[in-house]
Amino acid sequence: MADLAWSALNLGEEPAVTEPDVPTPEEPAAQQGSPDDARVYGFEQPYTYEVTATAAELAERHQGLEPGSLTGEQVSIAGRLMLRRVQGKLAFGTMADSSGRVQVFAPAASTPEFEHFCELNLGDWIGVAGEVMTTRRGELSVRVDSWTLLAPTRRSFPDKWHGMTDTDTRYRQRYVDLWVTQEARLAFQLRSAMMSMTRRFMEDRGYLEVETPVLHPIPGGALAKPFTTHHNALDQEMFLRIAPELYLKRLVVGGFEKVFEIARVFRNEGTSTRHNPEFTMLEAYEAYGDYHVHMDLVEQLVQHLALELCGSTTVTFDGREVDLSAPWRRETMAELTSAQIGEPVSIHTPIQELRKLCDQHSVPWKDSYGTGKLLLELYEKTTEHQLWDPTFVIDYPTEVSPLSREHRSEPGLVERFEGIVIGRELCNGFSELTDPVEQRVRFHEQAAQNAAGDDEAMLMDHDYLRSLEYGLPPTVGLGIGMDRLAMVLADVQTIRDIVLFPTLRPEQEPGA
Repeated sequence: MADLAWSALNLGEEPAVTEPDVPTPEEPAAQQGSPDDARVYGFEQPYTYEVTATAAELAERHQGLEPGSLTGEQVSIAGRLMLRRVQGKLAFGTMADSSGRVQVFAPAASTPEFEHFCELNLGDWIGVAGEVMTTRRGELSVRVDSWTLLAPTRRSFPDKWHGMTDTDTRYRQRYVDLWVTQEARLAFQLRSAMMSMTRRFMEDRGYLEVETPVLHPIPGGALAKPFTTHHNALDQEMFLRIAPELYLKRLVVGGFEKVFEIARVFRNEGTSTRHNPEFTMLEAYEAYGDYHVHMDLVEQLVQHLALELCGSTTVTFDGREVDLSAPWRRETMAELTSAQIGEPVSIHTPIQELRKLCDQHSVPWKDSYGTGKLLLELYEKTTEHQLWDPTFVIDYPTEVSPLSREHRSEPGLVERFEGIVIGRELCNGFSELTDPVEQRVRFHEQAAQNAAGDDEAMLMDHDYLRSLEYGLPPTVGLGIGMDRLAMVLADVQTIRDIVLFPTLRPEQEPGA
């Protein structure tokens, strides 16, 4: 991922710290600062610093510059000092800014306060002004004609060679991790580009981006346990949204025929390599379409992003290739499960037989589960994780799909799909249930399950039912887990490596 993403985002290779003609043994790193570092006593931080060029801009403007060249171009750059080597009357350093890295070249004869420059700590923010040049070894550099300490680091800053080896520290101190772990910075730059490209992709197809409430009076739109809070002024219990679905469909009722939202959603569930309690979803709704329309949309979007960000529709994840090009395979849940367990099953299979099959395959079940729920559990525990290549699993049981429209030719099923890539659910979509009478029946069923102890079941949403009574045209909707999509494109195996500040247990205080 790193090389492809680095190229796609127009960033340069990290420069090596070069030396004069004769190599010398590696010198020990400078003693690092501490919270009471005497060198910063009396330091007066400047209010501004004028930056006229970035590392990436310099690399782009001066490609192929001959060794030992002077350009005559005067620039001022700023960033962190990430590497430094002092050799007699010369000092070399690597400056890092948000675009990349560039070498700074400091001759004692022309560098003001040369001794103090040589005492800078790794991680110090500095500004450097001088001429753009190349050293005799051909390394693009900025000669240090003047320099300014912009912010000293008062804590030890990891160097390039050792980085941050403790993963928990990396996630808690992302502000350091981004400087010393190039793979982390690349992954988040790729994620940012992915979000921007996704917006343009949707807008180019006529979708309107909207914003809907994060605080909901009733949890709904997905089967999940919500986070609860209290609105003091209204003296009302509220819920962080688990999905924006019901509000987006209200907008279709209101006449916005194509809408989407890139939404932060919250589910009061555990954490894992695939789950974070708050995550990002793209939800989209389109009038007059069915679930085939949004299956086409998903595979086209993913193919587009792979080409733009990775240069190919074939990407590598955890050492194994996956081809994201359209069209994707489409199979029913019953067909896939039957093939995996070696015998035919469907929602028409007698319930006792399904329970027996669950026992045989170590799939837990409850007495309250109907044939649809049993089939879903059997599929999820035996089959889903085996689907490496992109696959649309279609036609789910009605029992587990309270917002989906009945299948036009298969009683007991709905027109629903999930997109599975590398054994993980990437998206979920369906032809929307538009009948308010049927929706009321399903809400009643969900409310009964909630009252019986299922805290993931939905509650009755009377206002949403009222909106359906004004008429919802044939509509298709979908949700894409953008974190999981970014994981695939960036080749990272845990969601914590693609969420800047993942949810963590409280940090232990020293001595606790």
